Amino acid sequence: MTIAIHRYEESIGGHLYLIEVVPVAKEQWRASIVRIPGAPTALMPFYGSTPEEAARHLSEWLTRSHARAAGEVVFPVK
Repeated sequence: MTIAIHRYEESIGGHLYLIEVVPVAKEQWRASIVRIPGAPTALMPFYGSTPEEAARHLSEWLTRSHARAAGEVVFPVK
């Protein structure tokens, strides 16, 4: 059995993240940060109906998180 794994590299807040997206059900994908020794990872996965959507949700969360840590005003994503 072959599992489709999608990987995306994102530079967010001056950090490079490798996001891995895997299928979990029909039309449901889970995105998480690839675990690299010594690097922090997200504690929760993000879901979407496509690999791109799941990765986008995680990227948007990371972007808001970095902005908040930098003291920027962060508005919710619509």
